[in-house]
Amino acid sequence: MPKILMLAGDGIGPEIMEEAKKILSLFKDTFDFSFVEKPIGGAGIDKHGDPFPSETANEALTADAILLGAVGGPQWDSFPMAQRPEKGLLAIRKELGLFANLRPVKIWPALAGFSPLRPEKLENVSFTVVRELTGDVYFGQPRGIEIRGGTRVGFNTMIYSEDEIRRIAKIAFDMARKSQKIVHSIDKANVLETMRFWREIVSDVHKDYPDVHLEHFYVDNTAMQLIRQPSAFDVMLTPNMFGDILSDEAAVLSGSLGMLPSASIGGKQALYEPIHGSAPDIAGQGLANPIGMILSVAMMLEISFGRQDYAKIIDKAVGDCLAEGLRTGDIWSEGMQKVSTAAMGDAVAGKVAAAI
Repeated sequence: MPKILMLAGDGIGPEIMEEAKKILSLFKDTFDFSFVEKPIGGAGIDKHGDPFPSETANEALTADAILLGAVGGPQWDSFPMAQRPEKGLLAIRKELGLFANLRPVKIWPALAGFSPLRPEKLENVSFTVVRELTGDVYFGQPRGIEIRGGTRVGFNTMIYSEDEIRRIAKIAFDMARKSQKIVHSIDKANVLETMRFWREIVSDVHKDYPDVHLEHFYVDNTAMQLIRQPSAFDVMLTPNMFGDILSDEAAVLSGSLGMLPSASIGGKQALYEPIHGSAPDIAGQGLANPIGMILSVAMMLEISFGRQDYAKIIDKAVGDCLAEGLRTGDIWSEGMQKVSTAAMGDAVAGKVAAAI
């Protein structure tokens, strides 16, 4: 029986995880699974003094897939860097070897008017950011804060091995073969040696994919083109730090960070989570948008369990609810029906149940 590890985490994480359970429970008759709940992030600190407790790590290593809500909150901001909630997220990625983060960007027709871009700019926008997840300045050594020449300095190291670049590039090119066969590789090769190396290796991997068109873009130009011509992108291949920034910029095209799911892959297990943060300012008030979490469930069912049929049912249910005017506060506009976190989850669940 497949085991799903649920890590609700902090802030709005527990609320949106309840909606994930609601959707998953509808498939129990045809998809027999069990789930285990464990703490991570601030919840792990509060319970075990560790943002990635050993009991959570042990369950992650034996799970078939992992769902994560969100981590972080102001009550832990004063903690040392190594003990912050975000370290739990970095640790589980590293422990499981999750080196590739997939963030699909989709424009829902019902929300086109809610995007900061004009509707005509959003026509045919559908692409995926493939972000390298375990290298770059987030993990590079040396790092720290020290005194040099009587002055305090902070430093991080941007570093990539050839193998790290090759494996993430292959994922991007393989994805492009199943899509529009276009890869935009993002770097800053004009000023950074690490990024010149990135460009060199990506170009070499491309030799094995002659049917895929490759373009190299500087990161600053990419930020501009995401606003100027977002429909030009198909698969965007990024180093860790640039992908962190650009994927959030891309998410705004859809109208809200609350709409987008993600998958972190590369190891035996994959981890699925919405791309938004823990939003502590609205936690516990029923205001959170659960759609990113619900669509993360859809990604999990498709990628980890091969149930593309289930994923399509969930995707259509979300689209139908939006078309009927249901909105959480982050995507609400005049004339739409504002609903709570649970009410949005109920509405999606109702349509999923009717379609099964």
